[in-house]
Amino acid sequence: MTTSTTRTAPPAPAGLFPRAVSRPLGWVTLVALAVLVLFGLGATPADAIQGDAVRLLYLHVPTAWLAYLAFGVTSLASALYLWPRTRRQAYDRIAGASAELGVVFTGLTLVMGSLWGRPIWGVWWAWDARLVTTAVLFFLYLGYLALRRVPGSADGNAKRNSIAALIAFLDVPIVHFSVTWWRTLHQQGTVFNSDLNAKIHGSMAFTLWWGVLAFTLLFVWLLDLRYRLAVLEDGLADAELDLAIAERVSADDATREPVADGSAR
Repeated sequence: MTTSTTRTAPPAPAGLFPRAVSRPLGWVTLVALAVLVLFGLGATPADAIQGDAVRLLYLHVPTAWLAYLAFGVTSLASALYLWPRTRRQAYDRIAGASAELGVVFTGLTLVMGSLWGRPIWGVWWAWDARLVTTAVLFFLYLGYLALRRVPGSADGNAKRNSIAALIAFLDVPIVHFSVTWWRTLHQQGTVFNSDLNAKIHGSMAFTLWWGVLAFTLLFVWLLDLRYRLAVLEDGLADAELDLAIAERVSADDATREPVADGSAR
């Protein structure tokens, strides 16, 4: 007699949102990005001074905003982990996932800024306060991500990582206010200024704000996906640890058996 076993697919890893929300969010994000491309490349006119180089700002400003947002989420999640009443492993996962996205978008901010600066400033890079502090921010969080790879206990690592994330976040306000604290080559805040008065109008203003919205949706969607991957990674690490312990116990039992038999004789 043969018995058949029915294999069931493993449950999907838990995310920040249920699948019923995550999947539609992905499609909405893709549509929003497609609209941004259409407006950024075709519907908006060239700038009177910057020419077509202004179109890079429709990406540069949203990526800079996402760097702020991602590192802000990392800091908030880190603070929640350090607070004993709200300490959850999920907050450490959120902090790590958001920091990875922040590093990616900070790198894109530097690249977009360099591409914009070449035709406007005449150089790919200038030792400007805004540029330098942004580069420092990029490397600070690269160091944070490297620190997360250092072996140790789960709780000890999470506490250490949380403290490092909060220290690194101190550079974010320095980056933002650098154009007002020092005389810099970089222009003053066009969108995120103290008066919240965007110095851009018409279809160009719509495209810029739409880019901020589209990239924010992209961040939320990617954060959910990266969190799900972090859950899988933690589960795999636990399974590998359990397997290593089981193999060690089996090896110890195998070495004890001959000794026991010999003593009995």
